[in-house]
Amino acid sequence: MIADTKRVSPEVRPEDACPIDAVVDMVFSRWTAPILWTLHEYGRQRFMELQRRITTISPKVLTQRLRQLERDGLVVRTYHAEVPPRVEYEISDLERSLGPIFASLVNWSETNMRDVEQAREQFDTHAASRRVV
Repeated sequence: MIADTKRVSPEVRPEDACPIDAVVDMVFSRWTAPILWTLHEYGRQRFMELQRRITTISPKVLTQRLRQLERDGLVVRTYHAEVPPRVEYEISDLERSLGPIFASLVNWSETNMRDVEQAREQFDTHAASRRVV
């Protein structure tokens, strides 16, 4: 019997087993993609502009996500010391470097989401017929 040399040892941390796990967690956390997409589409925005464009996000969650995105270096927050004070948010150069990834995801979505929906419908139909009554 040949030993499986590709088997992951139990000491390997999950984040080491999947090298993109941290990036996926950071970029695709709940509300992150809509915030980044909105800033990309409309440019520099004030808090209320973002909230109006992402209508289903609460102010508390928007504040939390913007702080996290700023901490991660994906969003730049600019404070203008005027009366009244003005704060604006925009995507950073680091986030702009993710542009090709987002473009690829848009292309994949346009090409494949119809197939995904069909697969879901087919699965749901078969799952319903397998239920024990």
